[in-house]
Amino acid sequence: MFFRPAAVLLATLLSANLMTTRPADAAQCGGDFNRFIAEFSREAQAQGISQATLNAGLNGVTHDPAVMAFDRRQRGTFRKTFEEYAATRVGPARIKRAKAMMIRHGSTLSRVEQRFGVPAELIVAIWTMETDNGADMGKLPVIRTLATLAHDCRRTELFQRELMAALQIVQRGDLPVRDMVGAYAGEIGQTQFLPSSYIKYGVDFDGNGHVDLRHSVPDVLASTANLLKVNGWRPGQPFTIGTPNFEVMREWNRSEVYRQTLGYFAEKIRN
Repeated sequence: MFFRPAAVLLATLLSANLMTTRPADAAQCGGDFNRFIAEFSREAQAQGISQATLNAGLNGVTHDPAVMAFDRRQRGTFRKTFEEYAATRVGPARIKRAKAMMIRHGSTLSRVEQRFGVPAELIVAIWTMETDNGADMGKLPVIRTLATLAHDCRRTELFQRELMAALQIVQRGDLPVRDMVGAYAGEIGQTQFLPSSYIKYGVDFDGNGHVDLRHSVPDVLASTANLLKVNGWRPGQPFTIGTPNFEVMREWNRSEVYRQTLGYFAEKIRN
């Protein structure tokens, strides 16, 4: 089960898509799925994706009706109050788990907080809320999911960009195709980055030459903090509702209720 509200995420994606224009060379959405993949592959190759990566990622890819069914069920709004939502997401077991993670990864979290200025308890709150610290990252093939969503004409430009970014992750050697597994909008890893965010904010914090947001806890924690830092996080300042840092957290999730819950969870971990 995923703890980021999918309806809010998909509404965020739609909002972002409305602020862009359709690239002249984008693949034509709708119609025959194989034709769409062939057109997209030509464009990807023109943008530097190798034939080997295309073969690994797109050969034999098929449309996923379950992804489209889930996508069309989303209402695009978040209907629970903060109290209702927090009661279902921040319980004793999860607080205990998060505190254990604070101890287990204390050294890494200290280095992350020192470098990026984001409190360790907030990073752990995000990590726990998103996937229970990597216990449930999703089971859907990311490339198939993104190809399905890109083929649909409602948000094709956005998901074509996400599909391109997913192939870049493979081409960089960060993750093989078999590990490109995630959730219903193509989110990847222990804090559920979309592929474009993976490319933009990912940090190789364990120093092995790759950004691995599925298996490397140091990379996960540093990349999560980096997203907030790059978007204007103010170290040492509060992140309660109405503060500048609370607005920075909007880059993580636009739902005010979700951000309030993260702050509440971080407070419980700190105390």
